[in-house]
Amino acid sequence: MPKVKLDAHVCLIATCKPGRKRYDLYDTGTIGFVLECQSSGTKTYVFRYQDQYGKLKQRRIAPYGDISFAEAQKIARKWRAEVIMGGDPGAQKAEKKAILTYNELADQHLAYVKTYSRNPFNTDSILRVHLRPKWGSKRLDEITTPDVAKWLGELRLSGKAPATVEKIRVTFNRSFELALRWQTPGVKVNPVRGIQRPKIANARDRFLSSAEAARLLAAADASLNPQLGNIVRLLLLTGARKRELLDAQWEHFDLDRRAWFIPTSKTGKSRYVPLSQAALDVIEKLPRFKRCPWLLPNPETRRPYTDIKHPWETARAAAGLDGLHIHDLRHSAASFMINAGIDLFAVGKVLGHADHQSTMRYAHLANDTLLAAVEAGAAKMHL
Repeated sequence: MPKVKLDAHVCLIATCKPGRKRYDLYDTGTIGFVLECQSSGTKTYVFRYQDQYGKLKQRRIAPYGDISFAEAQKIARKWRAEVIMGGDPGAQKAEKKAILTYNELADQHLAYVKTYSRNPFNTDSILRVHLRPKWGSKRLDEITTPDVAKWLGELRLSGKAPATVEKIRVTFNRSFELALRWQTPGVKVNPVRGIQRPKIANARDRFLSSAEAARLLAAADASLNPQLGNIVRLLLLTGARKRELLDAQWEHFDLDRRAWFIPTSKTGKSRYVPLSQAALDVIEKLPRFKRCPWLLPNPETRRPYTDIKHPWETARAAAGLDGLHIHDLRHSAASFMINAGIDLFAVGKVLGHADHQSTMRYAHLANDTLLAAVEAGAAKMHL
């Protein structure tokens, strides 16, 4: 273990001894400061020390030539002081290496969602399309609240739909809440939590008239997607959410009792949907595929559709209903029921609303029905 007073000149002329792969020069001035000389001609500044358990460790400072001798010596002295105070210069580096990137956390997030959700597609889509491209390569301790708030603001200013930005925020927030629960290294706080978000006027009062519904069904029947007509009909006849219908299985239907059991929904609760005779007629005519449990599968894959965006938009345009969302079929189902005189409580039960506030968005329709009733009564009185 050759010891020498290291300085800039000594380091300049130092070489590996002939016949050896490596030759180390230990500084007599700073304990643990070493210049490694390799037979290949490369030289490296390193720091060697014993941790609190007496284990010999080494931490690389820098290759010779990348920094000056004075800079290397300063780093070695700093780490030596840390060792004297009972610290471990290598611990911080090890902790840093243990910190995940957001891509790695996103993998864990999605894997967790798949353990309880049969529909991880929305989470996967938001992670893949929005969050991974922006934050995937960053380590978790590098993601800060100001940066997240600025990015969400930029998304809103770019014209992204407020509801979409909110879904992105919720998913990002969920990632870090899970990281905190799992005590993931590098995550001491949730950088998404507490970011002020604007109120979203998300309620859309778009209801189909009977004539519009007929045009839409005709366009859906003409679609290249052989299931689109059935999907649109059943969404209108049941008021179900798109994903609930696309994931429906034959075993969930009791046609004798005219009931459809939905085991999981947006609210997290199961529910039964009553089936009208019109809905039964559609279901009884559906094609059945051998060893396929799904009600409305893609005939090619025999699996549920992950999305029907393209055929939906084509049919919508053909029907002259630009701007109509597929979720508006659910609103339209509620509208048809209320205009037929069904009370709000019953409509809320059919739709599977978790609370009455969700159903109250249709209150004006119920009032219109009641108003028509009293007007009809008044007309009969001839007052």
